[in-house]
Amino acid sequence: MSPIKNVLINKNTKINPIWIMRQAGRYLPEFREIRKENTDFVKLCLNQTLASIITLQPLKRFELDAAIIFSDILMLPYGLNQKVEFKKNFGPLLGNFNLNEAMSLSEKDFTTKINPIYNAINLVNKDPLLKEKSTIGFVGAPWTLLVYMINKKSPKLKIVDNFFNNAILITEILKILDRFLKIHIKNQIKSGAEVIQIFDSWAGLIEPTHLSKYILDPTLSLVEYTQSLNVPVICFPRGIKDYKNYCEIIKPDAICIDYEVDPIKIRKEIKIPVQGGMDPKVLLTSRENLKKETKKYLDIFKDHPYIFNLGHGVLPETDPKMMDYLVKMVKDY
Repeated sequence: MSPIKNVLINKNTKINPIWIMRQAGRYLPEFREIRKENTDFVKLCLNQTLASIITLQPLKRFELDAAIIFSDILMLPYGLNQKVEFKKNFGPLLGNFNLNEAMSLSEKDFTTKINPIYNAINLVNKDPLLKEKSTIGFVGAPWTLLVYMINKKSPKLKIVDNFFNNAILITEILKILDRFLKIHIKNQIKSGAEVIQIFDSWAGLIEPTHLSKYILDPTLSLVEYTQSLNVPVICFPRGIKDYKNYCEIIKPDAICIDYEVDPIKIRKEIKIPVQGGMDPKVLLTSRENLKKETKKYLDIFKDHPYIFNLGHGVLPETDPKMMDYLVKMVKDY
């Protein structure tokens, strides 16, 4: 059994597996070489050969315990025929969402449109580098996808003023998302994903009064579905105020924490395995500081099932040597 599954399933406290969100990406020179030749990000995600090569790049450099497939949460709206593009120095831009078209979309057409993602998972899974490691698939949480699909761009700090005006549209989109996210999860698992992570990047934008409707209920539906396929699921509700309540309702196999949360409080309140926490900016400081911060998280969770990760994705300006130092430190702990 891979170290990550050992923590997720057996609640093993004697090991500290490590993988890093956005470990395959812009901080690696070998990724930047590929990116230079492939300027269309959506096309790159749908190039199964290149997506599998990119996924494996960090595993060739560092002793990581998992590969997370090189893709994007917005491949889901793309599969629903919403226009998705990534603009340099701006981020994602989405077109209008055609509700009727999405409601009549078949599972077959959706799967065909984003099938290269599943083929890439399959290719990664067959690589000898993955021996005794996990392949992680992922989806965006319904709330975060809803935000992008209606906002049509990254909300950064706030959602559009009239966001909640069309209650019927929101309800219908959530139903569509529930259906197709489950298809997307199932297809990734069938292709070899052993763990699923649900990214709720904009969970921090929601008011407590809306929490059940937009975050807890829709995420619970996905978690229960994934677990029914005998696959562990990690949830990352970034910016959420009450992790304890979230875990008690949703019951994921592990909770990924962001860097603004107090790890000591999490250690006291949360019974399930924990992942992540460290601020990615620590990798931009000195080795001494990196050592201190890494040790802090490892010490806090030393008697708790814990997967080392960051509290958000690795930053593009990170020096790969610092990443190497981090991985070795966790391994030697």
